[in-house]
Amino acid sequence: MAYVAVKGGKVAIEKAAKCMEYERIKGASSPLEVEQIKDQLSLLVDRVMGEGSLYAPDLAALAIKQSSGDMLESAFILRAYRTTQPRLGFTLPGQAGEMRIMRRISAAFKDIPGGQVLGPTPDYSLRLMDFDLFEDSHKRRQEFIQSLFRDICEIDEMPENFPKIVELLRKENLLEERDRKGSSDLRVDDVTRGSLTFPASRSVSLQSMARGETGGMLLLAYSNMRGYGNVHPTVGELRVGFMPVNILHPYTREAYAVGEIKVTEAEIISQSKTSEGTPKFTLGYGLCFGHNEVKAISMAVLDRATQADESKAPSEDQEFVLSHIDGIESMGFCNHFKLPHYVTFQSSLDRIRKTQEVWDAPEAVVE
Repeated sequence: MAYVAVKGGKVAIEKAAKCMEYERIKGASSPLEVEQIKDQLSLLVDRVMGEGSLYAPDLAALAIKQSSGDMLESAFILRAYRTTQPRLGFTLPGQAGEMRIMRRISAAFKDIPGGQVLGPTPDYSLRLMDFDLFEDSHKRRQEFIQSLFRDICEIDEMPENFPKIVELLRKENLLEERDRKGSSDLRVDDVTRGSLTFPASRSVSLQSMARGETGGMLLLAYSNMRGYGNVHPTVGELRVGFMPVNILHPYTREAYAVGEIKVTEAEIISQSKTSEGTPKFTLGYGLCFGHNEVKAISMAVLDRATQADESKAPSEDQEFVLSHIDGIESMGFCNHFKLPHYVTFQSSLDRIRKTQEVWDAPEAVVE
């Protein structure tokens, strides 16, 4: 920066960074391994990968360790690393029906084809402190795992694929099919290769929300749910599982699976009227990296809300939503206020002083 007041501050800045590192390592506990973060703080790793826009569990865990657990800073580090990597190719569109399910529920229907699969979730338990974790040990973990899988042979095998719940509504012509603002625009843009402009295409909107900060998206979605908007959502289907990643084989030019990634998908259903006035359900869609149900549901609510023909609330305004949900951008703007603003503040200070002098002057002088 060009301010004279900060000239010569390089050494102080370097020392400040070292002090931060000291805060991370000064305790007497054993060094925290990246593998431990990845295994035992998986939900945190999943959230950082989503907001960092890079599916890389090891790197996300490393970023968490480096930032002392600061989630925004971790996502910032991961996204910065992402920009340094070459782009070698593109994946083919995935189908959620191919997901290897670990959790799948519907709040719209009790009995669904394939059944409700509760999977890993704290939703049905009390949020009570588990003091036994103070004495966590490898032996205790092994005993728990053995008891959990003791009767696994008696459990029915899960089907490979589960049908989509919303198809039941489509078959009865109860679901309105429309793109954003009634457009037939189906192009796929890349939000990482161009500036955000409005109105944004559906692909840009969904990409931006997939990279959005969970808390910010929840805030906006919650405001809509509470009445500052017109979306009263019902979770048609919520899925957590592993999606295959397919690319075109470089020689055969056929689809080829190179691996799989864990994702959360949410489809919310809300009542609406079509342009012809026919009552139908409308659909909101959300999908994000890892296991992050709050984000996926919030994303689906905002997707549906921003499809409103006329914005009557902030959460229904596409520009407002997409411009304020990126946690890294928001954090950067917030943090920049900590940088020296000596010159601009001095100018404000001078104006206030001059104004007070005029304000306090006798009326005759003012005239």
